[in-house]
Amino acid sequence: MMEQREKAILVGVHLKSEDEIEFEYSMEELGELAAACNVEVVGQITQKLERFNTAHYVGKGKIEEIVNLIAMFDADTVIFDDELSPSQIRNLEAELDCKVIDRTILILDIFARRAKTREAQLQVEVAKLQYMLPRLVGLRASLGRQGGGGGTGLKNRGAGETKLELDRRRIEEKITVLSKELATLVAQREVQRRQRKKNELPVVSLVGYTNAGKSTVMNSMLEIFNKAVNKQVFEKDMLFATLETSIRHIEQEDHKSFLLTDTVGFVKKLPHHLVKAFRSTLEEAANADLLIHVVDYSNPHYEQLIETTNQTLKSIGVEDVPTIFAFNKADLVDDDYPKVEGNIVYLSAKQKVGITELTNVIRKHIFKDYVVCDLLIPYEKGNLISYFNEHAHVVQTSYEENGTMIKVECKQADYEKYKEYEVQD
Repeated sequence: MMEQREKAILVGVHLKSEDEIEFEYSMEELGELAAACNVEVVGQITQKLERFNTAHYVGKGKIEEIVNLIAMFDADTVIFDDELSPSQIRNLEAELDCKVIDRTILILDIFARRAKTREAQLQVEVAKLQYMLPRLVGLRASLGRQGGGGGTGLKNRGAGETKLELDRRRIEEKITVLSKELATLVAQREVQRRQRKKNELPVVSLVGYTNAGKSTVMNSMLEIFNKAVNKQVFEKDMLFATLETSIRHIEQEDHKSFLLTDTVGFVKKLPHHLVKAFRSTLEEAANADLLIHVVDYSNPHYEQLIETTNQTLKSIGVEDVPTIFAFNKADLVDDDYPKVEGNIVYLSAKQKVGITELTNVIRKHIFKDYVVCDLLIPYEKGNLISYFNEHAHVVQTSYEENGTMIKVECKQADYEKYKEYEVQD
C-alpha cells in the first residue's frame, strides 16, 4: 500500500522592496523544496506587503483565505517562504489548526534525509536543534507543569521546572554533546587538509547553486582523465543531491595533477544555522587555489543564482579565491558550445562536451608558475631523472658525456631546488 503524500499550501510575502521575478522564483523553488520532501503542493497564496506582519507573517485578512484553501483541498500543512519567529508559529498554528512549517525547517528536513556520513548527519542535527530551541513554544508541545500535587500546588515546589524548561535543557545538552563529536571530525578534516597542502597538489573546488551540475562536472572529469568509474560521486537531478564533500585526484598526461573537491550546493535563503553547521565543509572552498563556479545556464534566473552563491561564499569568508565560471547545461540553451570567453566556459557536463576546454582554463590558472628549463643531471644522480619523470613533464631527453640532458617543465619549487643543474643556452 502506497504511503499517502502530505498535502501542502504554500504561502509567501512579496516585500515591495523585492524584485518581482526574484520573488516568483523563490516561490517556485519553495515548491521544488516541498517536492524534494515528497510533499504534494495543492495551493498557493501570496501577498504584497511593505514588511512582514510581526504576528502572523501575512496580513490578518489572508489568514481567512488560507483557512478556506486548507478546507477546499483537505491540506494538512502550510509552508511559509521565510523563516518564522517562535510567536508567528504559535499564532499561525492556533489560527490555522494545522501543521505550520517554514522554508528553513523544510531545507533542514531535506538535509536530514540526504545526509550519509556521520559528519553531515551531525551538522544537520545540530542545525535542527539550534532552530528548534527558541521555537519550542510554537511547536505545539504540551506545556503543562511537571510534578504532582493537588490544589495545594506542586509537591516539588523547589524545582518549579516546566516541561518547556526541561525540553530546552535537554536540547542544550544534546547540542553540546553533538558539537563536541563534530569538533573531533572537523579537526580530522583539518589534518587531512594540511596533509594535502604538504603534498603541494593544487586544490580546485566546485561551488554553485544546488542542482547546477557540480557532481556531473566532477564525474565527467574523472571519466575523461582518470577512466575511473568506481570513483564517481552520486549525482541526480534534484535539490541537494550531494551533501558530503568529495575529493578526487584528477591526473593529467603530463604528470601535472590537481585535487578536485565537490561541496554542498547553495540555495536562496540558506538557513544561517546550516551555514554555521556546514562551515568546515564549506571551508574547502576557502582553502582552494581556484574555484569553479558551476552555473545552470539553462535556468532563466541563472544570474540571481550566481548572486546567491556569491553572497553565501562571502558569508563564510570566501572572497579572494580566483574563480572561473562553468556555464553548464548549455545543450538546453540555443547557444554555441563548447566555447571559452575569458573566465567563462560554456559546456554540457552530461554530454561531456566542453570538459577538456574547462580543464585547459583550470590548468592555465593553477600551473602558471611552472618553469621550462634544461637540466644536465650527472649519471650518478639517476634518481633525479626518475623524480622528474614522475613529478614533471619531461619534454626531451638526450645523453651527453657528463650526464643526462633533459628539457623539463616543472614546478617553481622543484626548479629552485635543482637549478644548480641548469644549463644556460
